[in-house]
Amino acid sequence: MAKEKAKKGTLKRVLRYIGKYKILLGIALFFACLSVFLTLWFPILIGDAIDLIVGKGNVDMAGITDILWQAFFIVLFTALVNWGMTSLNNRMTFQIARDLRNDAFEKLETLPLSYLDSHPAGDIVSRIIADVDTFSDGLLLGFSQLFTGVVTILGTLVFMLVINWKVALVVFLLTPLSLFVAKFIGSRTYKMFSLQSKTKGEQTAIIDETVGNLKLVKAFSQEDELLDKFDEVNERLGKCSLSAIFYSSLVNPTTRFVNSVVYAAVAMVGALAVIATQDAEVAFTVGELTCLLSYTNQYTKPFNEISGVLTEFQNALASASRLFDLLDEPSEIPDDANAFVMEHAEGAVSFDDVSFSYSKDKKLIENFSVSVNPGERIAIVGPTGCGKTTVINLLMRFYDVDKGRITVDSHDLRRVTRHSFRKQVGMVLQDTWLKAGTVHENIAFGNPEASREDVIAAAKAAHAHSFIKRLSKGYDTVIKEGGDGLSQGQKQLLCIARVMLTLPPMLILDEATSSIDTRTEIRIQKAFADMMKGRTSFIVAHRLSTIMHCDKILVMREGNIVEQGNHKELLAKGGFYAELYNSQFAK
Repeated sequence: MAKEKAKKGTLKRVLRYIGKYKILLGIALFFACLSVFLTLWFPILIGDAIDLIVGKGNVDMAGITDILWQAFFIVLFTALVNWGMTSLNNRMTFQIARDLRNDAFEKLETLPLSYLDSHPAGDIVSRIIADVDTFSDGLLLGFSQLFTGVVTILGTLVFMLVINWKVALVVFLLTPLSLFVAKFIGSRTYKMFSLQSKTKGEQTAIIDETVGNLKLVKAFSQEDELLDKFDEVNERLGKCSLSAIFYSSLVNPTTRFVNSVVYAAVAMVGALAVIATQDAEVAFTVGELTCLLSYTNQYTKPFNEISGVLTEFQNALASASRLFDLLDEPSEIPDDANAFVMEHAEGAVSFDDVSFSYSKDKKLIENFSVSVNPGERIAIVGPTGCGKTTVINLLMRFYDVDKGRITVDSHDLRRVTRHSFRKQVGMVLQDTWLKAGTVHENIAFGNPEASREDVIAAAKAAHAHSFIKRLSKGYDTVIKEGGDGLSQGQKQLLCIARVMLTLPPMLILDEATSSIDTRTEIRIQKAFADMMKGRTSFIVAHRLSTIMHCDKILVMREGNIVEQGNHKELLAKGGFYAELYNSQFAK
């Protein structure tokens, strides 16, 4: 019941997307009706032509020629109408697919990081790309064949009732068998296709994960293990795909069998009617029987097509359901309607009794409090997993605090628009990110209007200019997504240059020089020192040599600040910081 309710809900949402194109839909329906009318008129002409040649010496060539010309023009006009209908159906289908992808991508940008952190990237990509493709294929079949199929069934039935209601009644009573067979099989295919879509997403996630980290896979000789994992998912996909195909493949032969039974029954009843009415005043002619047999084929054929469409539509609905699950995910808490727009931050930051955890059953940061004056350089150090990066995530409002508040210039961050605040902060992370494009475009990512001179100046300040000049086309060299072809240190220098170009009022450096050689690091530290003058800066570091000159060092352990002060003060205390420092520099 729950699955059936979910399927109905998915169908309603699909219809809402279709409803945006009511005019195109109306014209397509009109063309469908016109096409069916012309198609049904054709057998009448053929039946009339047959009646003009039945009987010895009873051939009316003039009448037959006139009928053939009419048939030629009907066929030509029908072809034009079908072309117009197909064009409209294609336009609607691809516009609906475009709308779905736009909505999905827009949703992706509003999802909280907690969702992205807990779902494989490959699965999300599969929903937006593969599932929308599957849905649009099913929708196109629906528009192309469902319209004409339904209208053909209704139109054919009317024409048959006009010609001979008794024969039409035989057809009408037997055809529900086709509907019963299609519904019986269709109800089972939805479950199989739903499982198939889910497994495809799982497979895409493994491929995406492997391709993105193939160097690590090879370095740790995990090829066999990953192959086994992929084989297991591939095997499951094969099984559920075969099950889905098996059930969907039953539809066509079973409905064809029912249709053959209907055709035989009409032929028998019609032939008996021709014999019985030979001498009657209003005879049932051979031409009319031929016309009815043609209608019987036309009447039963759409049941085959509709049953096939319904099977594909089950697959489409299963794919649409996965996409709607993504669209239904709660977005990050929106900014207040009257949220403060921060034009320029002075840099006074305060964490007031902040508590936060990623999982409710696992505590991380509790009662965290610290005040930072404008222009201060704050270092955050501690063992892995103590919450250093979490503090940065909270400051950037990638996550909202569970308790307490964070203020910047006395403004609660939850009352400040995210966009305006993040414009005040420049970040250089340990994990580099470069887009597919030129070196110039990557450096100017945060300031697209920057001139070439400004970009070069930022690159020189980040000590990236020398290696950029050695590239094949210098600043116009195109790099791949993720910066393949560059060393990790070179990628990090480009990210540092990106921040050097924007020079925001506040800086966050999260292991910003971890991938850079010692000599270049010394130069970068000098550049950072110049850049940090007058700017509130947060520096997360494991190498304590990089933070010795900070104004304040926060020493964290298990989500709490256990010590704070400058380098000399903390060494003099001989506490946890002194242990960390001595572990790195002791002989």
